[in-house]
Amino acid sequence: MEIETPPLLRDTPKPQGERRGLVLVHTGNGKGKSTAAFGLALRAHGRGKTVKVYQFMKVPTARFGEHRLFEQLGIPIEGLGDGFSWKSRDLEHSAQLALDGWAKAEATIRAGEHFMVVLDEIMYPLRYGWIALESILTCLRERPAHVHVVLTGRNAPAELIELADTVTEMALIKHHFKAGVPAQRGIED
Repeated sequence: MEIETPPLLRDTPKPQGERRGLVLVHTGNGKGKSTAAFGLALRAHGRGKTVKVYQFMKVPTARFGEHRLFEQLGIPIEGLGDGFSWKSRDLEHSAQLALDGWAKAEATIRAGEHFMVVLDEIMYPLRYGWIALESILTCLRERPAHVHVVLTGRNAPAELIELADTVTEMALIKHHFKAGVPAQRGIED
């Protein structure tokens, strides 16, 4: 590791633009997409802002760590799906759940009552063709100016990346699964 001297002067100009709602995308094959989105939700909630979290792959009865904590904090989180496609017994039903879930999420975004709306794992139903990309892009373009929307999932489409204000790609460098270590509650729940 090379030691660096801390900067003494700001090396980037301070932005002078107007504050407005942002579209943030967390994508890539690495871990941390949902975790980063939940961190943003916690920051917003900690500042007294209204937040709503939709999870497109989790079932409505899910009780993962984030559900337990968000419930304690009063952050609404809603599972809209029936699990990942390899767990589904009926893909038509899964597709309908995603479409119905998108209708709820779109209505929440358009209503403008929330400072932030998180669309966790929305890339799966988007990539499967269960939700039309143009519907999402149109909603994001037409949303109230103050609403922040965070979208997560692998393989975000180029059109969404182009529209977004901030895109972070989580890169897989090393993963414990490859060493044979299974998922663990509290780390990957």
